[in-house]
Amino acid sequence: MKIVIRVDASIQIGTGHVMRCLTLAEALKQQGHQVSFICRAHFGHVIPRIQESGFSVHVLSQPERVNTEGGEKFSYVSWLGVTQTEDAQACLPIVTTIQPDWIIVDHYALDSVWHQVLRKQTQKIMVIDDLANRVHDCDLLLDQTVGRTSEIYRDCVPNHCQLLLGTHYGLLRTEFSQWRERSLSRRIVPELKRILITLGGVDQDNFSTQLLEAINGCQLPKATEIIVIVGASAPHVKTVQAQAKKMRYSTTVNVNVNNMAERMTQSDLVISAAGATTWEVACLGVPLMLMQTAENQATIMSSLLSLKAVLAIDPTHLVSSIRRLESLNSEKLIALSHAVRQLSDGLGATRVVEAVGGNKI
Repeated sequence: MKIVIRVDASIQIGTGHVMRCLTLAEALKQQGHQVSFICRAHFGHVIPRIQESGFSVHVLSQPERVNTEGGEKFSYVSWLGVTQTEDAQACLPIVTTIQPDWIIVDHYALDSVWHQVLRKQTQKIMVIDDLANRVHDCDLLLDQTVGRTSEIYRDCVPNHCQLLLGTHYGLLRTEFSQWRERSLSRRIVPELKRILITLGGVDQDNFSTQLLEAINGCQLPKATEIIVIVGASAPHVKTVQAQAKKMRYSTTVNVNVNNMAERMTQSDLVISAAGATTWEVACLGVPLMLMQTAENQATIMSSLLSLKAVLAIDPTHLVSSIRRLESLNSEKLIALSHAVRQLSDGLGATRVVEAVGGNKI
């Protein structure tokens, strides 16, 4: 099959949408499908990353203005940079030439208005979403948020639309399922020796530096090691690196790593934003401290707290939140590991690919 993926990254959007689409694209490619991308060249885009992964990218021009269509009703509308109709018309000749079996859309600023323009040029449309706040004209919808039920999408999708809901369908690279057993074996008698901090590919608000400052005030064993991972497009890399040099604990900053599963496996605790990284950590069963850094992460945060699967970091009270590290003994680490590992087995991308293949016309 031929598949086109419409997705963007930027300083405002972050890189998470592109990264999960890349995971799905890799899984589809392994099954012999032809996958290409359509991306707009926003400031902070990661188009070269997609191309380096072996996929062609049809690039839409960077917007000359900021689109505010929708106002308060749709706070993510500015992420597109143009109106939905303008974006759809820009995509139309690309899609018409390719004539794909599927268009996969992962964008908070796109809904049925966009879908209906492209509908005649494809067999099927799939949407990746986790907001459930707008209407989609699609045949398949994926929402990997923990605890999602079909009721929330009742008025958002057509009756024929197949729903793939919950962490069972989480889009994780194969490396995570491959490292799962080894990682879980490290949690039998855990100690807090190595802490990994990863706030996504951008970390626009520079929480990484703030977390390091807070950890520096904690009374942890002298041998504690801190690893910070940031994306190549992160705007505050130098600030994070400068803070790392001031730390009382051994601290390293790594940029744009390609072995995240291995690094998480070697860690005793991960501090992360409540986005897609959550399911990566969960698959490996690593105890997790989670911070909500964006509005769309609220559901994940509240759901995991109710399951007692994570510890919360309050961005407005970073110091007091981080001080909880001082009381994390083996018993608490074991409890966190057992709770979080139930959320994902790392095979979600395989299940999604099967669903896409099963909907061929």
